[in-house]
Formats: sequence, C-alpha cells, structure tokens
Amino acid sequence: MDDLGPPFRPLRRRDGYLPLEDLGLIGDGATAALVGLDGSIPWLCLPRFDSEPVFCGLLDRARGGHFTVAPQDVTEARQRYEPDTGVLVTELRCATGLVRLTDAMTVRSGADLTDDAPAGRGELVRSAVVLNGHVRLRVDLEPRGGGQPRALFSGLELRPSRRPDLRLHLRANRPVTGTHSVHDLAQGERLDVVLSWGRFHRHHRFDADAMLRDTVDAWRRWMKHFDYAGPEEELVRRSAITLKLCDDWANGALVAAPTSSLPAPIGGIRNWDYRYAWIRDAAFAVFALRRIGFGSEADAFLGWVLDAYEQGRGPRIMYTLDGLPVPDEVEDQELEGYRGSAPVRWGNGATDQRQHDVYGEILDCADQWLRTGREVQPALWDGLARLADSAEQAWRQPDQGIWEVRSEGRPFTYSAAMCQVALDRAATIGEQLGLPGRVAHWRASADRLRRHILEESWDEDAQTLSAHLDGGGALDASLLALPLREVVPPDHPRMLATCAAVAERLSAGDGLLYRYLHEESPDGLAGDEGAFVLCSFWLVDNLTAQGRVDEAEELYASLCARAGPLGLMSEQIHPSTGEFMGNFPQAFSHIGIIASGVNLARARAAGHTGMGAS
Repeated sequence: MDDLGPPFRPLRRRDGYLPLEDLGLIGDGATAALVGLDGSIPWLCLPRFDSEPVFCGLLDRARGGHFTVAPQDVTEARQRYEPDTGVLVTELRCATGLVRLTDAMTVRSGADLTDDAPAGRGELVRSAVVLNGHVRLRVDLEPRGGGQPRALFSGLELRPSRRPDLRLHLRANRPVTGTHSVHDLAQGERLDVVLSWGRFHRHHRFDADAMLRDTVDAWRRWMKHFDYAGPEEELVRRSAITLKLCDDWANGALVAAPTSSLPAPIGGIRNWDYRYAWIRDAAFAVFALRRIGFGSEADAFLGWVLDAYEQGRGPRIMYTLDGLPVPDEVEDQELEGYRGSAPVRWGNGATDQRQHDVYGEILDCADQWLRTGREVQPALWDGLARLADSAEQAWRQPDQGIWEVRSEGRPFTYSAAMCQVALDRAATIGEQLGLPGRVAHWRASADRLRRHILEESWDEDAQTLSAHLDGGGALDASLLALPLREVVPPDHPRMLATCAAVAERLSAGDGLLYRYLHEESPDGLAGDEGAFVLCSFWLVDNLTAQGRVDEAEELYASLCARAGPLGLMSEQIHPSTGEFMGNFPQAFSHIGIIASGVNLARARAAGHTGMGAS
C-alpha cells in the first residue's frame, strides 16, 4: 500500500512470468498499464482500455512485447505508490547499485479528476535515478509484432507492425538511437524516458519532473474528497484510487478489470476479456464510491448506465466504454497465455447471454440517480416502465445467471431476486414522483415475488435457500447478496440459515468462499476455479447486518491481509497457496473492500457490540 519503506524482495518468476502480486497499476482515465517489479511494462492497451494491446508480454513473454527500463541483472526490488496517487515507484537493486524508477501516465497541469472529461496527456513517463553506486540501465521498447523506428523530433517514432494506425513517439533526456539502448549512470544521474501516443511536436516541452509533479498534485486534489473513517483505512484509500484507475474518465464507464485472459486457475480455460463495462459492476461501484465521498464518479457511472440503456435496443449485461455492443469473442492463436494458460481471448461471448439481473441493476441505478436530485425524462421513464413489465415475466425463464455460466440456462434465484428489485424500484420511483405506469401492480408483484423466492427456493432438508428457484439444495454465494439488494431481510430465519450454509459448504478455508460447487452446479466448462474474493466480502456484510460485528471485523481483516504489497486485489485467490488468479486488479474485489469497510464503520458508530444472531 502507501508504505514509504516496504522491504526489498527477490525477483521471482513462475513459468517465466512474474506473479500477479508483483505488478502495479498506473493509468490516465483512458487506459492503464501494469508495471512489473522487474521494471518491465508487460501490459498496455493504446489508446483505450479495450484497444488491442501494444505490450502484452503478460500473455506471452516471448512474443507479447514489453517496455522495460531496468538495470541489468536485478537481484531484488520493491514497489510503492506515492501516497494518495496513481504514481508508482519501483526501486531495483543490482550488484553495482540501486535505481529508483518512477512511472506515471500523466495528466494535464491543473486537471480536476472529478470532471467527467478526459484528463490524460497520452504520455507515459518513466524516470530513473541512481540512488547509489553505478548501473548499466537498459531501455527496451518492443511492441507486439515489432515495428519500424525512425528518427523524429530528437527522438524516435515507432509504428507497431500490428497497429499501423498508432504512432508512438519515444523521447529521453539522453540520446536514444534505437528501440534497444544501454545507459551507464553513476550516483545522482538520471534517465527520463517519455512514450507518447497522442499529439507530439518538435518543440513540445520535455520536463519529466513537471509532468510527474502535475500528476501527483492532480491525484492528491482528487483524494481530498475521500471521506472514510473505519477499519483498514489505507487499503480503502488505495481501493478508491484503483477503481478510479479502472474508470473511463471521459464517459463514466468502469471496466471490470483492465486485463484480458488472466486464467483462473493456471492451466485452465476460464480466461475471459474483462476490459468492458458490466451494468452490475457499475451498480455496485456507484453505491460504494458515493459512501466514501466520490459523488461525481457515482453520478457519472449512473449517467453512463442510463445513457447506454436508453440508446440501445433493450437491456444488455455489458457494453463497450462507448455504450456499444461488446465485440464477438475470438481466440488468439499466437499467444501462449499467462504461464502457458491458453486460450487468450478478445471480446466476450457472454455479451448476448440472457441474464435477468440486468433488469434490477438498471432500475436500481435509476433509483439511485433520482435520490441525488436528478430527473428522469419521460422517454427514459417509458423505457424503465417497460423494463419493469418485462422483469415481471422474465424471472420465470431460465437464464445464465450472475456468473455467466456457459451451460444450459436455469431459473436462478439471484436472477429472480433482481427482477424483484426491478419491480420494487420501479414502484418506488413511481410512488415518489407520481409517474404514470402500473405502479400499484409493480408493488404487489414485487411483494409476491419476494414471498415466492423465500418459498420456492427453500430446501427443507438442506435448510437453505437454493441456487435455483426449483430448489434442490445446491448453493450459490450470490444468495448472500439478497439482503444487500434489500430483497430479503438479513435477519430473516431463512436468510440466517442460508448464510450459515454458504459459509460452511462453500468454504475454501480461512474465510475464502467458492462461488458454487462445480459438481453440484455444472457451468459448461472444464476444471475448477479458485475462491472468489467478492463473495467473502458479501459474507462480511451479512455478518455485520446480523449484528455479529466482531466476527465480521475478524473476517474483513483476514481478507484485507490478502491484498498484494501495493494494496491491489485479484478476482480470485488460490485457496492453498494464496496466489492471485484471474484478471487483475479486479474492480469487484476493491468494491468489496470499500463497501464492507463502510458497513463495519457504520455498525460500530451505531453502537453494535458484536453480539447478534447466530
């Protein structure tokens, strides 16, 4: 996290790749890069999150490409963020000296990061200074597929072979004559390298210090809005910044993660492209960010969701950052995948799935939008009313559920619950604003559906609500979200029993939870997976709501201790080794850190003692 003195640690590679824990995230609100503990950048998509990556050595160390600034023969290193910023510092030690490398995707001088507008300069600054001794510092710029460099404006222009539309410009404060160079530096000497992909000119100012200073200042101005006093405050601060780094600042969309195809587990085929915006992720993010002071981001997300819905032809579960349909899923046969875990996928085949929870997500976003004093225009309300009418029928039909299974659909309890949310929120909006529509009917239907869920998904023998409306006793951790979405009270006897059943039967050990058991709930894919981090935070929230605050705090602390050295969290965790799995960093996991922290802080402030329902 924001530790000014983390310990050095040896570089470690598994199957030739850095572990995900040894990667840091930087970004500028349009795209993001991962920076390795070894001084490499093995992941960067330009100019946007969902563009084809220029560097993707993360998915193929030999052919994916990278941008490395590092001493030769690094023996150990450490990383930290400049406090309250997205600026990353890596210190690398070799046999002859120590180098400090500062990395940032820069923003404009004076930029206000709360604005719903672009702030990035289209530039990546890598600034290295020798702290002691002397080093031979190498600079390697290798886009995937190579490229043809030529001298331009006291630097190099490089057009990647796979991206002839993209012009990269490399400048430095020392002569750079090619895409591979070595610089001999003594103590106190520095090398500043700037990679640009936006506008660049002959007389463009080259001042790495000023660009870094402006970027640090902008982040710290933004963090002045942070409003949280509760457990794990430093990690919550870092989670807020991480979510901001997953945010498209120009339009308010939020990518589920800035990466694609990181496997869960290693060697498996559960490798998906997460560089798109899911409606459910946005709905959870809005609620979390508003509660820690970032109302502008919350409003931008809400506005983006409603715009995407209104402009489309019916509700979709995910969109591109521009609110358009996500591209078809394709497999990249050229890349071996992270640690040899093929296939690598671009696009997402779940985009056209039937997932009924989207009805509730959209109407919940509309309800939150109105709670901020905003208006719903008649045309949008007409669409929302039709959505409520559709939800009343949709829950009866099979779908692929929140986890986007690739097997035959079933009537998922969580999907029905979110249809109940759609009806409830539509009724609430109509009641409060006196809007036209079948408001009383929606209210009655919402109440009937809540009772139906409690009765039809209940398995008397297993003493739990079931993953599916037809009962059967199979468990799904998404059932823990029913109280969070106000479908079932957290202290309802059947919810208490379900919470206990999930904690026991879906346990992966030490507070970790599986989403479901594959032998009970086949999902159409081979192999198992790791523990899903967000589900454990949902368990924290249930324990807190039940008044079991001491237990909730203990579980929360154990989960937060699993964050990486930089305070970043993956989608899944290997139960045995604690290794990160899946796309990284994962917005959902950081949403959980924020939301559960806020719930615990509020419970303590309200005087809960920890003695609650068991």
